[in-house]
Amino acid sequence: MTDEQALEATLQAMALVGTPYRYGGNTPERGFDCSGLIGYVYERAAGITPPRTVRLISTWGQTVPASHARSGDLVIFGIHGSASHAGVHVGESRFVHAPATGGTVRLNSLREGYWAAQLMMYRRPVNL
Repeated sequence: MTDEQALEATLQAMALVGTPYRYGGNTPERGFDCSGLIGYVYERAAGITPPRTVRLISTWGQTVPASHARSGDLVIFGIHGSASHAGVHVGESRFVHAPATGGTVRLNSLREGYWAAQLMMYRRPVNL
């Protein structure tokens, strides 16, 4: 992904904050789950179609050390090595994600205890 595409992914994700969560959702009109949000953002920002599940997203693209993570990278969460959630890194230790039923797409800090404890890795989308 180019720097320009990464910036566009960041802007796309930020623009969706407040959109309702919906399991299986992948459009602003229907709402989003976490992988649907990622698919929507990267398709529009870079013409890249990510896998549809968090498990597959966690192996997609290339691993990036935390010290080299940039806006537009993916943030993967889980416990015991099993990915269970993902979001879009938007810089300054923040990420956009669709967290739970009854909620909305939101912006959170990677430094918050809950998210910091479950952070597994960063991944950079690539044209596959």
